[in-house]
Amino acid sequence: MTNFFRDPESFEKLKKFLFELVKSKPENDQIRIWVPGCYTGEEAYSVAILLRECMNEAKKNFNVQIFATDIDSTAIEKARMGSFSGIASDVGKERLNRFFTSEGNIFHIRKEIREMLVFAPQSIIKDPPFTKLDLISCRNLLIYLSTELQKRIIPLLHYSLVSNGILFLGSSETIGEFVDLFSIVDNKWKIYKRRDSIYSAHPLIEFPVSRPIGKTYETIMKRNEVKNIAPLAEKVILQSYSPNCVIITEHGEILYIHGRTGKYLELTHGEAKMNIFEMAREGLRQELPALMRKVLSSKKPLTAEGIKVRTNGSTQLINITVKPIKEPREMLGSLLIIFEEVLPQKKVPASKTIHYEKKSGKIIRELEHELKSTKENLRSTIEELETSNEELKSTNEEMQSTNEEMQSSNEEMETSKEELQSLNEELITVNTELQNKNDELSTINNDMKNLLESSDVPTIFLDNNLFIKRFTFHATKVVNLISSDIGRPINHIATNLQYEKLIEDAKEVLRTLAYKEVEVQTNDGLWYQMRILPYRTTNNVIDGVVITFSDINKMKIVHEELNKLNQVVQLAREYADNIVDTVRDSLLILDKDLKVLSANMSFYKAFKTTSEKTVGKFIYQLEDNTWDIPKLRELLEQILPQHNYFEDYEVEYNSIKAGRKKLILNAREIFQGDKESKLILLAIQIQNIK
Repeated sequence: MTNFFRDPESFEKLKKFLFELVKSKPENDQIRIWVPGCYTGEEAYSVAILLRECMNEAKKNFNVQIFATDIDSTAIEKARMGSFSGIASDVGKERLNRFFTSEGNIFHIRKEIREMLVFAPQSIIKDPPFTKLDLISCRNLLIYLSTELQKRIIPLLHYSLVSNGILFLGSSETIGEFVDLFSIVDNKWKIYKRRDSIYSAHPLIEFPVSRPIGKTYETIMKRNEVKNIAPLAEKVILQSYSPNCVIITEHGEILYIHGRTGKYLELTHGEAKMNIFEMAREGLRQELPALMRKVLSSKKPLTAEGIKVRTNGSTQLINITVKPIKEPREMLGSLLIIFEEVLPQKKVPASKTIHYEKKSGKIIRELEHELKSTKENLRSTIEELETSNEELKSTNEEMQSTNEEMQSSNEEMETSKEELQSLNEELITVNTELQNKNDELSTINNDMKNLLESSDVPTIFLDNNLFIKRFTFHATKVVNLISSDIGRPINHIATNLQYEKLIEDAKEVLRTLAYKEVEVQTNDGLWYQMRILPYRTTNNVIDGVVITFSDINKMKIVHEELNKLNQVVQLAREYADNIVDTVRDSLLILDKDLKVLSANMSFYKAFKTTSEKTVGKFIYQLEDNTWDIPKLRELLEQILPQHNYFEDYEVEYNSIKAGRKKLILNAREIFQGDKESKLILLAIQIQNIK
């Protein structure tokens, strides 16, 4: 991104999220943002301006750290300067006046924005990422990377963000297959929110390892780095010509010497050193360094002519040629220095005056040449000092940035240490709780085992596929089970039951989730009440069925005996009813409330009535209250309480249906089954009145 607020609508969307972030954070908290691939800083400054506007609107202040990084050191240097031109249309008049100062057509970012950012060279692929970030603005960087690199970087961006952190991509970029790591906030402008997922599909992150701090000089040719220097050097020299020459590194270390160079170079006193700057004779010490700097800067060969070199008390004019070595590849970065001696011209006889004038002119030319050389060396030295000063400034800024990053890393490490300590304590607590749960579970398991074993109820546990999960010891009486049968399907096991629908019933219970009860008999003739219920977990999940067999053999025997006894009683009752129906006298059975329980056939014939009009009615209500005789009612009511009876009690009876009759009544207490069920038997003899 090379423009401020590129795609203005996308930055308006981003501002809404920044405002929510500012509102949610407490006062004086920290906001951390990373802008990888910032180039010359427009994107990073745009994010900083948006954040400052949000802070002003919310009237809150925070410790803001915006890390802007790029692999291009030159671009980082330009970004640090914070000076831009031609940005009025992108930034807008209001923001331009608020956040910039101007010098003609050059606009400088204000200090309040510049102090929010830390610019540093960094490779998102090779260097470790920043962490605990609230926002990562990575616009139009992923499109320049291969698919494999994107698969490495996106999990790193997810790792770097805090929970619900925002990832801001370019409109042509996407998170690809990592939908489990981010949720879409704005599909058009590619704004994503970090998703917290315990079971992530990409749990392994390939963290890059940072390179050692300091510059590497890959082009420096050290003495011990090049093997077989002699044939390589000979090849280089022969490609040009074979004068007196030397091959050196860009730092002046001599790698190879060809020819007789003693006129130009000499060994120094003390420890032997093979550095051309220290070995150069008088006259070369000023010309040679300046010439080498120019060659290293321009990468082109240069020649200095007419250099006066002092050798053993005499002087010698020479030409020096410095050529950069480009081939072979092993010697790339080295320099070839050729010393060419200038032959003296033949002397022509002349007068002393002419000779003096020539000698004076020669001295003047030498002095002018030496002055020119000194000026050039001085100019070169000044330029080098200026460059070194700029590098020192840049290094200072880099060190300041590194210091900030190290301080931030130290704080993050301290926080991580506290989090690890807290996590360790939580793990110890969780481990203790799990141990207690395990002990409780073991106790419950033992209780359940003893309960099932102590119970006489055979029980079988099946899973959803009707495979045996567990069974009690008593279940072996019903089904032929052994311990190795656990895990086998129940239909592979032989049973002692005279019942063939066990599997169908179990499947029906799993389908309907309704229990089923069936009486089954074993081959030994024993009866059981088979009950099949769905097996429900504590989470109300169906996980098979439970089959229990309750022993009902004794109850079955008693039931059969009761059936036989009921048949006998029924026969006896029928026998008694037949006898009663054959008696000529009319008979009534009354309860304690004088309600008619039954009557014989003689009563119905004599009084010309039916069972429907008699049974269930009070005796004094019969025949339209014809039987409502006070004295008779009094006698009947005294029988049960006083265990009384009466005989030959005469009553005159007159009814429309039966006519006028004389009744002789006999009543006494009788028992029905047990002594608690007391009834009254009323016998009636009928005599016609003439």
